[in-house]
Amino acid sequence: MQVDSSANIRNITLTGHADTGKTTLASALLYTGGVVNRMNRVEDGNTVTDFDPQEVERGNSLGLAACFVPWRKHKINFIDTPGSGMYGVEARAGVRAADTALMVINAGSGVEVTTERMWEYAASIDQPVVFLVNKLDRENTSLEMVIEGLEESFGRNIVALQLPIGSEGDFSGIIDLVSEQAYSFDKDGDGKGTAIDTPADLADRVEEWRAKLIETIAESDDDLMERYFEEGTLTADELRQGLRNAIASRDIFPVAISTALHGVGMSTLLDVCVDYLPDPTVRGTYPATDIAGEDCEVTTSEDGAAAALVFKTLHDPFSGKISIMRVVRGQMSSDSTTWNPRAEESEKLGQLLHLQGKQPSPTSQLVMGDIGAVAKLKHTISGDTLGPKERPVRLGWIEVRPPSISYAIEPKSKGDEEKINEALHKMMEEDLGLASGRDPQTGEVLLSGSGQLHVEIAIAKLAQRYKVEVILHPPKVPYRETIRRAADGHGRHKKQTGGRGQFADCKIKLEPLSSGEDFEFVDQIFGGSIPQGFRPAVEKGILESRARGYLTSFPVVDFRVRLLDGQYHDVDSSEMAFKIAGSLAFKDAMSKAAPTLLEPMMNVEIVTTEEFMGDIMGDLAQRRGRPQGMDTKGDKQIIKAVVPMAEMLDYSPALRSITQGRSRFTMEFSHYDEMPKQVQEKVIAEAKKEAED
Repeated sequence: MQVDSSANIRNITLTGHADTGKTTLASALLYTGGVVNRMNRVEDGNTVTDFDPQEVERGNSLGLAACFVPWRKHKINFIDTPGSGMYGVEARAGVRAADTALMVINAGSGVEVTTERMWEYAASIDQPVVFLVNKLDRENTSLEMVIEGLEESFGRNIVALQLPIGSEGDFSGIIDLVSEQAYSFDKDGDGKGTAIDTPADLADRVEEWRAKLIETIAESDDDLMERYFEEGTLTADELRQGLRNAIASRDIFPVAISTALHGVGMSTLLDVCVDYLPDPTVRGTYPATDIAGEDCEVTTSEDGAAAALVFKTLHDPFSGKISIMRVVRGQMSSDSTTWNPRAEESEKLGQLLHLQGKQPSPTSQLVMGDIGAVAKLKHTISGDTLGPKERPVRLGWIEVRPPSISYAIEPKSKGDEEKINEALHKMMEEDLGLASGRDPQTGEVLLSGSGQLHVEIAIAKLAQRYKVEVILHPPKVPYRETIRRAADGHGRHKKQTGGRGQFADCKIKLEPLSSGEDFEFVDQIFGGSIPQGFRPAVEKGILESRARGYLTSFPVVDFRVRLLDGQYHDVDSSEMAFKIAGSLAFKDAMSKAAPTLLEPMMNVEIVTTEEFMGDIMGDLAQRRGRPQGMDTKGDKQIIKAVVPMAEMLDYSPALRSITQGRSRFTMEFSHYDEMPKQVQEKVIAEAKKEAED
């Protein structure tokens, strides 16, 4: 569908908690708009926006997907996003790229945690929000009950646009409170309502709810308020214009209704999108930073040099890499050249595409505000800006929080390392919540995500899509050893095998250093007790021994070695002999230097609400955590603590269980600290058992 005017575009993100029916809604809207010739259902595995094999297998969205519905000469772009908190980065990316967040509410569940989080994010970027109460045909559901919950969570500017005809299983029609027109829907039909008279038994209810709508719209504008006081009501045109303005300015958050699975409310929702939701020209400006990193704004004009935000990357086995973008200024044209300021590289745009899920259709251009895609960009990743080289800017993007949990992976088959690295690179381009790299301390390859299930799904994708299988392990905790007091050590290596023998003798002193100073070697030999050429071999032997550890297999840190004295033989001494002697001297000194184990400590920050504070603090205490303070941000409590890494390996599912998924945490390395004696004994015993095995 070619669009010539930005005013005929709507960009809407379908967001909200899991199991609210967002993907089913997208399918129903595509059916009503004539894009597909039948209603595709999630349970059948044939929806347009859930196309990854893992999405089909699990029946849940795992990444955002774009589609569009032609309706009344408008192109309505929908971005279907996951409802699971594991894929919050995908949901935020979808909201960032759109002009309106359509928050889908399960009528039986009301406001849930992902809804709260996406409300907060939409507010942080000043984006309009519309609520859709879905699944109103379920038992024990009530529009009034859901709106009460919305008002309790998000304020009093929540107002119904529509009322249901029938309730629970009999819900089969919708009354538009602006036009006072009622519509009947055939269950499991094409989603297009038929105009009918308002049922007489609902007249009083319509009058009551419409009066509230009119009053709320009037309160959003001084001129309308004056008219309302003078006339006692507002005209239909005043209502429509006032509602458009109030939604765009976030003064009103309207509520529509539906049962997407049976097609009830689809045409009326599409009408709401066209009539009341802001088009791309309403935005005016888009946040950005210039090449100096200073904040600036890009005017969202249909004229001027083209600029676009790439908000999703896909890797298709046939088309290759596909970059999905939203045009913020000007027009993007096929076969043109643009500039990526992050990569500092030019990109040649090939054929531009409109997308229905993963199905592309060619288009010659994308006007300002439109959403489309292009294949095979070489340097561009999600979050990048494409624009003019002469005035480079980077368009506003989302904060990608660091992963909260890591697992070690190893290939099942030897020789698959390169294939795994290549596959992980593609998967991390698609899913910004994933990270991978080699731990410099343990040497393990780590795969990190927002939770255990997130990592397990990534492993399943590796096997299913890229045909490589890996074994998943909890990561090793990179413990360290150190000493608590100074001690002398003596190493003597003497071996006679007939002919030339081996001889070396050295004396050293170990001294503790401050945390973080690692290692220092001081040559204090005066004279020739050990020739100059053999002294580096003593240091090398000590370095090799400290890497293997003394108490366990973990390296020894934060100590100084003083080389004090020794002996050599003109014929039998060698570098190898002095390396062995240095190693023996190190072990001898370690046995007297009060060796101890150090463990990595993590700075942990937990964002929660007041009701869970006690349980979280109790759990942290059991994990040997030390509270560092608490802050308040809005209605959120922020707990800061220092906790041993070993106690945080299973924290993601534990926190989810404690708070019903309503809290999140981040952690980063802080420092090394001495481990309690009883914990040391357990770690040393496990290390010895592992060495024996």
